[in-house]
Amino acid sequence: MSWDGLLGPLQRLPGTALLDDWHARVQQHPGDAAPFARALLGGRLAATPGLAFLAGYQQALRALWPEAPKGLGALCATENRRLRPADMTTRSAAGHLVGAKDFVTAGAAVSWLLVPAREEGADEAPRLGMYLLSATAGGVTLEAGSPLPLVPDIPHARLRLTEAAGQRLAGDGWDDYVKPFRTLEDLYVLVALAGWLYGVALEHAWPQGLLLRLTGVLAGAAEVARQPVGEAATHVLLAALSEQFATLQAELERALVSTPGAWSALWLRDRAVLGLARGAQAERLRKALLQLGIESPVSS
Repeated sequence: MSWDGLLGPLQRLPGTALLDDWHARVQQHPGDAAPFARALLGGRLAATPGLAFLAGYQQALRALWPEAPKGLGALCATENRRLRPADMTTRSAAGHLVGAKDFVTAGAAVSWLLVPAREEGADEAPRLGMYLLSATAGGVTLEAGSPLPLVPDIPHARLRLTEAAGQRLAGDGWDDYVKPFRTLEDLYVLVALAGWLYGVALEHAWPQGLLLRLTGVLAGAAEVARQPVGEAATHVLLAALSEQFATLQAELERALVSTPGAWSALWLRDRAVLGLARGAQAERLRKALLQLGIESPVSS
């Protein structure tokens, strides 16, 4: 991966209601096609933190499943705000899915979906398969949700499935897809949002020290992206990266407030998207520290 094209000046793409068109333009932009590079590039090209979030989310999907189709996709797992396999009711019978999922990131703009579904027999422990579905296939219904207080420029929807035909992907739906995606999403969304801030810093000539500290976060993220997603050390490195980024927040906010335009308001509105999975992140870190023989610190 070459850093030259990612750290130098870039012209942001205009925001647009056509999210699939915006995503296509990011994907077609010259440069490294690897998920880390595309997540950082998407953040640099994004007019808003919401679009940066979308770029990171899409690259997390591609890091999870390199064979992902073109266009916007979404992994839809949560049901009734729960994520455990035992709490899911969506089922597959001969590749036809019935059920509902709470959240489709990007809503009606998506063209494909990854959907975990129960497939164990009677009296067996819960077991998930992962299925690829077209968003326009028969039996697939996307019900638009109300705008959220965070990243309101990225719509969302609820998914309903009625005998919808899906293509089963290889592997276990939970261990090979849902669990690693949660870590990948944390990483690549952080990359894209840090890239968005780096672009603001570059465009508005923030102090060089702050620009370099943001660069350090991105360099650390590049190393985390090279690690196997399921390794305990990867979770520790990601937590360390998040802690490093957190120490910059006061300085970032001061710089944003003094920057002309809506940058500060956008960041203050949307920054909490990085903390939505804080409880799950803390639990993954606790387990990783124990696995590595490092004493888990007492939560502050």
